[in-house]
Amino acid sequence: MDFIKRTPSLPAVLFLLFLFTLIVSVFSTGGGGDLISTSMVKTLGKTLCLCLAAIALDLVWGYCGILSLGHMAFFALGGYLIGMWLMFERTKNIVMEAATSQPLPLTPQELSDAIGNQIFGVVGGSDIPAIWFFADSLVVQLILVVAVPGLLALVFGWLAFRSRVTGVYLSILTQAMTLALSLYLFQNDSGLRGNNGLSGLQNIPGLGHVPQSILSLWFLWASALALGLGYLLASRIMDLKFGSVIRGIRDDEARLRFLGYEVEHYKLLVFTLTAVMAAIAGALYYPQAGIVNPAEMAPIASIYLAVWVAIGGRGRLYGAVIGAAAVSLASTWFTGGQAPDLPLGFYTIQWVDWWQVLLGLGFVLVTLFAPQGLAGLVDGIFRKGDSK
Repeated sequence: MDFIKRTPSLPAVLFLLFLFTLIVSVFSTGGGGDLISTSMVKTLGKTLCLCLAAIALDLVWGYCGILSLGHMAFFALGGYLIGMWLMFERTKNIVMEAATSQPLPLTPQELSDAIGNQIFGVVGGSDIPAIWFFADSLVVQLILVVAVPGLLALVFGWLAFRSRVTGVYLSILTQAMTLALSLYLFQNDSGLRGNNGLSGLQNIPGLGHVPQSILSLWFLWASALALGLGYLLASRIMDLKFGSVIRGIRDDEARLRFLGYEVEHYKLLVFTLTAVMAAIAGALYYPQAGIVNPAEMAPIASIYLAVWVAIGGRGRLYGAVIGAAAVSLASTWFTGGQAPDLPLGFYTIQWVDWWQVLLGLGFVLVTLFAPQGLAGLVDGIFRKGDSK
């Protein structure tokens, strides 16, 4: 109970998340309401995943003071790792169904060759790369969703933090890591289909009989559950002594060192934990998006994530949620052709082309007039309500 009293935003956020999920479920096509389309349900589910990624960045930046411009790399890695299983199993099922008309069953080698041709023929290959060795095992790939991004963050963080790289130099290093991964994955011989990426991820193996309207609801529920658990975990971490220490690192790292704290260990743990959180969010996001490619790992994606957290209000977990939800939904509306063009007589503003300008303007305005972000405005409203 003391934890809840010290974290008043937690029950409010969890209740609103439950209420939101319930309303969308009831009024969706899959729920029988026919008021919210399947594509919109997927958009909302993806938004919840982005909110979880924003919480991860807020922990490492807003609370620990490490501006990571590479967390969307972990997000995309999670999508690639679950996408490998989705694409391999779907292709395997297609090959086996096509072979049922043949008089003799396929040998294991013939099956492997057929799967390789189907997946990698687009990049001129036919052999299944070694990194796909466990692609036929969902359990192993789920473990790798956590292990690979976590190990990458652990190694990168250990090298950076032990060298006491801080500030803008650390941000540049995280961005360089993201760019290096992105450029590597763009190569056809990376083993992940180069620029083509992994596609058809919305088709879940073994659930071909389930319509997309129902699958979208299942992923919405899973995304909401992941966001709720992520928010609960982050709130609990910040309520512990550990949370006080990482706030101290943000505010005065040298003083914490003087007091005898192993600052590098705390920073490494936060960096690795948030990388795993981002990877889990990505593993839920891309089956709803249907495709993942190297562009998702480009440095600009991580910069967008930082902008969302800044607009929402860094150092406030619910601010990260508000920022990610508001900006990502606005982006969908403006870039999806739903926003009407704005004729000015001498020029017509097409929001698809001007959205990034609008986002930058919004970031500047929030920085100037609401330095605590949208969450600061929410705090002000509730403080006024309490004073009446």
